[in-house]
Amino acid sequence: MADADDWEHYRTFLGVLEHASLSAAARALGLAQPTVGRHVAALEKTLGLVLFTRSPSGLLPTDAALELRRHAEAMRSHASALRRAAAGAGSGVAGAVRVSASEIVGTEVLPPLLARLRAEQPRLAIELVLSNRVQDLLQREADIAVRMTQPRQEQLVARRIGDVELGLYAHADYLQRRGMPQSTAELRAHALIGYDEETPFLRAARQWLPVWDRAAFALRADSDLAQLALIRAGAGIGICQAAIAARDARLVRVLPEQFAVPLPVWLAMHEDLRHSARCRVTFDALAQGLLAYTGAQA
Repeated sequence: MADADDWEHYRTFLGVLEHASLSAAARALGLAQPTVGRHVAALEKTLGLVLFTRSPSGLLPTDAALELRRHAEAMRSHASALRRAAAGAGSGVAGAVRVSASEIVGTEVLPPLLARLRAEQPRLAIELVLSNRVQDLLQREADIAVRMTQPRQEQLVARRIGDVELGLYAHADYLQRRGMPQSTAELRAHALIGYDEETPFLRAARQWLPVWDRAAFALRADSDLAQLALIRAGAGIGICQAAIAARDARLVRVLPEQFAVPLPVWLAMHEDLRHSARCRVTFDALAQGLLAYTGAQA
């Protein structure tokens, strides 16, 4: 079950899982619909399992299919890592490097660093994954990850870059309309911007700031980018990285004495990649740029 045909069957299986129909999976994978059907049937025969059942809403995965999903996703990640390694093998600083970061860091911090890296190393191809989910470096979903928590896996090479400070911020226009709160208690009278779903960060934030609760939020978004956009639009008061807020004079710090939280910044990659020229150069460039970023807070 290790030949190319078997992998194609698993790739097709993931496509059907993600799109819930043979036709949609075929379009996404660039295959003919009958080919997708044959791949699924062949995989079911090989495994001796029923993977999908038909319903009015499309193909529904069976319990067996759901259990297989993470293994198939791991195969896909390793296949992608294999292609990246092969593309850069024996050719110096060349090939693809997959970098994972949170929405905010990936959008607000990394683009100029990656642009400078590409100018210096034009044979590099950068795959930037924006996700608040911690990418599994052990499963090679990414080559390098910027994380805001310390990586614990022994197989990872990790470097503590520093801290970025989190603070409460609002646009000057909002504060002109609503006034500057003078205490955390007064925050309840303001339009607060926060998460809709319960998150580990939200639970931690309540320890620092008890008022920071879903019920108190006038505007809710589970996207950090959406929250930042709302702050910039003058919709209310929200949490922002101080180094990002410092770029815009119209963003004003709120209650700095009562709320100032250090957020650690780590850079990590799998230890197997330490001798990869493309990954080592990318890791060092990101480390240098992030060191400058963590030192740019005001």
